[in-house]
Amino acid sequence: MTHYKNIKAIITDIEGTTSSISFVKETLFPYAANNMGAFIHEHQADINVAEQLDIISKEHNIDRDDLSALIQQLLDWIKADVKATPLKALQGMIWKTGYEKADYQAHMYDDATKNLTDWCKQGLPLYVYSSGSVQAQKLFFAYSQDGDLLPLFSGHFDTNIGHKQEQAAYDNIQKTLNIPANHLLFLSDIEAELDAARAAGLQTCHLVRDAVPNIKGRHVQVSSFDDITIS
Repeated sequence: MTHYKNIKAIITDIEGTTSSISFVKETLFPYAANNMGAFIHEHQADINVAEQLDIISKEHNIDRDDLSALIQQLLDWIKADVKATPLKALQGMIWKTGYEKADYQAHMYDDATKNLTDWCKQGLPLYVYSSGSVQAQKLFFAYSQDGDLLPLFSGHFDTNIGHKQEQAAYDNIQKTLNIPANHLLFLSDIEAELDAARAAGLQTCHLVRDAVPNIKGRHVQVSSFDDITIS
């Protein structure tokens, strides 16, 4: 059991932390890839879609009228697992359709749902910081296998606040929340993200879901939210 003191808010990652990596890799990513082309063709005139296509065209020197090339760029990003903001935004739009059609429900670890619920009931503000867009995050928790968990969270951050492996992102989150950094706890399964958070002064916890915690790791390691106590 790991005890964290003087915590005023918790910031959590999603994939590999609250939820299985396999759900994202084996369900969400393929769903977006399989539906990307049809979605772009059908919704290219929608303002939110057009905005993302404009960004891709400008930043990657692709003819704005060449939908095939724009779609291929998006599919290449999915294949390479690139955390491109326009891709994340468009994936979120596609996933919304899938959730609403009940094609799938977001996976949650039982211990994550239980402890997030308990911490919220205790009055501890909870935030999400994920490479997925804020829209995708909200859909994920609203359509989880454990029901609508979205009300548990006080706010959401994505790569618009900064990249997850850079200290500046956590500095920006701290400034937004206006809580001293050492009173914030960041939960993630990625050590480089935790390194960046610690550099910004946050307390950190490394989720190792499929391995035995290593006391020699750079961050406190736990295999379950049940191993975390907060005061």
